[in-house]
Formats: sequence, C-alpha cells, structure tokens
Amino acid sequence: MKEARRGSIVVVLVGCLWGTYWFPLRQINEAASLGTWATVCALFAACVLLSPWVIASRHRIRSVGIGTLMVTGSGGGAFVLYSNGLLYGQVAVVILLFYLTPIWSTLIGRIWFGWPITPWRMGAIALGIIGIALVMGPANGGMPLPSGIGDWMALISGVVWAISSTGIRTQPGLNAVESNFVFCLGGLATALLLALTLDGMSVPGVSLGNLAEVAAWSLFLGGSWWAVALTAFLWSAQRIEPARVGILLMGEVVVGMLSAVLVAGEPLGVWMALGAVMVMAAAVIETWPREVTAHTVSE
Repeated sequence: MKEARRGSIVVVLVGCLWGTYWFPLRQINEAASLGTWATVCALFAACVLLSPWVIASRHRIRSVGIGTLMVTGSGGGAFVLYSNGLLYGQVAVVILLFYLTPIWSTLIGRIWFGWPITPWRMGAIALGIIGIALVMGPANGGMPLPSGIGDWMALISGVVWAISSTGIRTQPGLNAVESNFVFCLGGLATALLLALTLDGMSVPGVSLGNLAEVAAWSLFLGGSWWAVALTAFLWSAQRIEPARVGILLMGEVVVGMLSAVLVAGEPLGVWMALGAVMVMAAAVIETWPREVTAHTVSE
C-alpha cells in the first residue's frame, strides 16, 4: 500500500514535470537553431547518463527477446515524435493530440486482440473526437484537422504510443532502469532518423559561443525528463493499476496548457478550453476501472 501511494505521487509529479517539457526543449533549439537535432541532443545525454546503470545487466537485456526490445524502443520513438511536435506545433494542441492515445488503444485492442468496445468506451471515443475538433478548429482557421508538421507528429506519436504500450503489456518486462535505457535508445534512433530526414547533417546555428549552452540544456533535459523522470514513472507504473496511471497523468495536460499560455503567450479561447476538458474527460472515462470491462476482457 505504501509503495502504491508513493507510486501515485510520483506519477502525478512526473506528469506535471512533462507538462513543462516544451520549455527546455525550445531553449536548446533557440540556443543554436537546431530544429529536430535538439531532441537528438537530449536523447544522447539521457542514454549516456543511463549507461552506467545498465552495463551490469546488459546480458539480461539481450536475453529478454526481440519483441520486448522492439515494443519498448518504439515507445521511445513515440515520445520523440511528441517531442518534435512540441518544437513545431502549438503546445496545447500537441499535448491534446497525444492524449488521444486511449482512443487508439481501444481500437488497437479491438482489432488485434478482439477486446470488446463497451458503451462507455464508445462514448469516450466520441467525446475525444468532438473535443479535439473543438481544439483544432480555432487553432487551424476553423478546420478541425491537423495543420503543419507539429500536429501530424503529435497525432502519429499518440498512435505509435498506443501500439507500443499495448505491446508492452503482453511482453515480459525489464526493471525500470533497463526499460528506460531501451526506451531512450529507441528514441535516439528515431530522433536521428528524423533529424537526418528533416534537417540533414547541416546545423549552421552551432558555434563555440553557444556550444556550452546547448550542452547544458541538453544535459538538463535529457537527465531530468528522460533519464530520471521516466525511470521513476516506469518504477511507479509497475506498482499501481494502469487505469490509475492514466488518470494521474492528466496533470501533464493542465500544466502544459497553463505554462504555454503564461510563458509562451499561446492563445486559449473558450472553444479550445472546452475541447481540452472534453479530451481529458474522454481519457478519464476510457481509463476508469470498471468491473464489467475487466471481466469481459478477461474472458
């Protein structure tokens, strides 16, 4: 019980911390106009910082099977898409697009495993779709569709994370540090691929004058958010129910939207606020534990 309580507190804190992730990420980009290479810098720092903790267990990591490594690494790839979405898109829109993940998880569970979609879940899907339409309509000139590369990255990141998290539940796991190392390694590979594809090898903004600033922000972001916070999150997720994890993470949406409004000066109109509430409500409804759902799925 004490571990579950501590785990719940950690998940709330991690969610709130990730609500501010956009700020140090954009500081790296502003320091040297790195674009997608900013995420590469953060992931490289995270992998370096985590490496000493997993050297002793490297043989066990290799022995868990390619399936576990692939689904865990793809989770890191999903977070990289989310990270880059925050560079190019409006923070509130990107966060809410990512938090459509429960909808994709429900649909993937139905298609892959034949899990039923209950009336509650159908209602959550409808609520989430209507909510994101309200969010994106004002942001994109009245058209409730993704606009720009940032929105599309956020949307795809939610789908990939839904696939990854569904797969992780069906695979034997590693401990929190080992899982996060594989997670960050997969993220680093994805970040490199995206950076080479979108920005190429040229990074004209980097110079001796701003190299120290880039390195400092990269270590801060990679260490605090990717290495420490995600390891703590994975530790907590092993000790509390998945449904509770999803609900407690809602703090990221609130903190992310408020910080974007107060610090970045992003607009937050009435329709966008209403849509955000609907997306959050959909996520809570989808992840809320219900005996009938659990019983039906177990059958």
